[in-house]
Amino acid sequence: MSPILGILASSNYQRVTSSYYSIATTTLGTATASVTFSSIPATYTHLQIRALTSNASYASTSASLYLNSDTTAANYRNHYLYGSGSAAGSSTDGNSAANGVMGSGMSTGPAAWVIDLLDYQNTNKYKTIRLLNGYDTNGAGYVWFGSNLWMNTNAVSSFTITAPVGTFAINSSFALYGIKGA
Repeated sequence: MSPILGILASSNYQRVTSSYYSIATTTLGTATASVTFSSIPATYTHLQIRALTSNASYASTSASLYLNSDTTAANYRNHYLYGSGSAAGSSTDGNSAANGVMGSGMSTGPAAWVIDLLDYQNTNKYKTIRLLNGYDTNGAGYVWFGSNLWMNTNAVSSFTITAPVGTFAINSSFALYGIKGA
């Protein structure tokens, strides 16, 4: 009789330790126009930003992500896919400051983000950002998937997320994780 493969394979199982390490978190105690993470350690391969936000005043424009305080529009490119439940689309923005495809929700509906900043310390290439975002617009909503490019080879040591219009609402939260490994 042959052994059951799942049992055989599990006998060689080794526990994998976490590759995600919490670097910093913040929950807003007051409405705030932007959130900055600075002095990011250079000890990880990638970074991940997770956020739950509401926008204190609804805006149809998107939140912005600036790396190393660089607000030069010509240094950013992005493209994205989106769906609303009734429509879908895609677009690309060249010379678009701040990778503006992150919907920030509104005061009556939240937004959730997961943003990966790949190879943030590699000084031999431009930085790639991967984004998954969804937000409610008072009973309807959107989901976005995008990738962005910061055309700069500097290592990333800080970033700022700016609300599209007005401020992020009280209790919006942001967490930064470092990812080790390939």
